[in-house]
Amino acid sequence: MDIIPLPAFRDNYIWLLHDGHHALVVDPGDAAPVEEALERLGLSLKAILVTHWHADHVGGLARLLARWAVPVFGPAAETIEGVSKHLREGDEVRLAEPAVTFRVMDVPAHTAGHIAFVGIDLEPGVVFCGDTLFSAGCGRLFEGTPAQLASALAKLAALPADTRVYCTHEYTLSNLAFARAAEPDNPERDAYALDCIARRERGEPTLPSTIGRERAINPFLRADRPGVIDAVAGHSGERPTDALACLAALRAWKDRF
Repeated sequence: MDIIPLPAFRDNYIWLLHDGHHALVVDPGDAAPVEEALERLGLSLKAILVTHWHADHVGGLARLLARWAVPVFGPAAETIEGVSKHLREGDEVRLAEPAVTFRVMDVPAHTAGHIAFVGIDLEPGVVFCGDTLFSAGCGRLFEGTPAQLASALAKLAALPADTRVYCTHEYTLSNLAFARAAEPDNPERDAYALDCIARRERGEPTLPSTIGRERAINPFLRADRPGVIDAVAGHSGERPTDALACLAALRAWKDRF
C-alpha cells in the first residue's frame, strides 16, 4: 500500500492511498490533481474519505462523482453534498479494493463535526486527521471550543507513537516558528525544524509526521509542560491555571502570531 500527496491550491495536500490498481482519496478539495494522478498511475478510484465540510476539502467531490460512482465517507454531524456514508465515533470503513480498514474518531474543534480516519490494519498505523492536528500545530477553532480541542488532541496523542500523521496542509515551517516561541527550549523540535527546512528546500513535503514526534515537539500536545506554561505566562502576563487554560491561551496566541 502506498500513500502519496497530491498538492492542491496554495498549501493543501489531497492524500491518495493505492495498492497499484485501486485507490482512495482523502479530502479532495480539487478534482484535477486526483484525476491527473489516477490517469498517470493507472489507478481506479474506489472510495473517497472526507474529514469535514470546508470547501478546500470537499470542492472536488461533484466532479469526481460525475465520473466515478464511488462511496463517499464523511462526518454524520455535518451536511456535505455528495457524502453517502455518514460516520460517527467508533464506526468502521472496510474496503476490499484497496484492502484497508479505518476506525472513525470524532475530533470536533476546527469544525463541529470533524472526524479522523485511523487505519487499523496498516503497519505502521496511519491517521488522516484533516485540520485538527498539524505537524507542530493544530487547526483554528472555527466552530469548537478549547475543551473540544483538548479532547480531540488527547485522542490523537493516545495513538501509538509510530502512527503516521497525514494532515492536509503544509503548515509545518510556520507552525515551528510559533513552537519556538511557545517552548523556547526544545532541542528535538529544533533538530526537526532543520530537517523540515531541508525538505522544503528540496521541494519535498514535511509530511507525514508521527504521533511520537508530535508528542515531543508540538506545543499544543505539551500544554502541561512547564516550559510551555512559562512561555504562555510570559506572553500573556497571566499564568494558566491548568493545561486547558494553557491550551486555550496557546491557540489564541497562535491566531495572532
